[in-house]
Amino acid sequence: MKVYINGKFFDQADAKISVFDHGFLYGDGIFEGIRLYSGCVFRLEEHLERLEYSAKAILLDLPWTRKQISDATCEACRVNGLKDGYIRLVVSRGVGSLGLSPKSCASPQLIIIADKIQLYPPEFYEQGLKIITVPTRRCNPAALPPTIKSLNYLNNILAKIEAQNLGFHEAVMLNDQGYIAECTGDNIFLVHKGKLFTPPFSAGALSGITRGAVLDIAKKLKMPVEEKNLTRYDAWIADEIFITGTAAEVVSIIEMDGRPIGTGKPGPAAKKITAEFKRLVKKDGTKI
Repeated sequence: MKVYINGKFFDQADAKISVFDHGFLYGDGIFEGIRLYSGCVFRLEEHLERLEYSAKAILLDLPWTRKQISDATCEACRVNGLKDGYIRLVVSRGVGSLGLSPKSCASPQLIIIADKIQLYPPEFYEQGLKIITVPTRRCNPAALPPTIKSLNYLNNILAKIEAQNLGFHEAVMLNDQGYIAECTGDNIFLVHKGKLFTPPFSAGALSGITRGAVLDIAKKLKMPVEEKNLTRYDAWIADEIFITGTAAEVVSIIEMDGRPIGTGKPGPAAKKITAEFKRLVKKDGTKI
């Protein structure tokens, strides 16, 4: 595998950054997880727009144009001979001193990793996934807005560890008010009485690209949608739950906190949305 770093490709073993990079020292940077389907990068422009917004929010000036980043992303896929895969695009603040101040960082670094990924075993997509609510809460949006896709993921990692220690692959994270925010790496949707519900960004939900695609699909299917604060009770009595993410795509949840969701099997709404999503990724992309 070849890794892109600041305009050059390196073998995986030689792809290195400085220990003084503020992305490594402090999580000072941003990233995007992007999917490649059949030689097309899914919603690349939306990902790069979100990257630009994240950069602006943390006062990080990007020295590259969107086209330059887009071209580098596509080239990383071509160099690695990929037609289907996962792209991790990282921008760090760059090399600086041991102090917190970013003024010591000379210039940002752009790193692109294009590889294969399979987040969950195939049976979870067919049979559904069991999840649990964990004690670790989502960071308050007033402290770190969830719309910033930053390199600081310790909050999510702690929640993932708690879930795994209890024998689960995924967890629901609540915000400091007790409302559902998201899962450790995915957005969450509830279906109740034919209506689709999902937490708003103000509750701690990431502005997910796949989340947006599902909202577009719901509109196409004429399925009513509401963004609102959701409690665990709302989830427990839901007819269906599913989670969405770039790596995860769409996965049905069949149990939460020991309670079966709906019939305890993937429901019809999730199946329809999954089918439409598979059609969408074949036509809504940038050719590499």
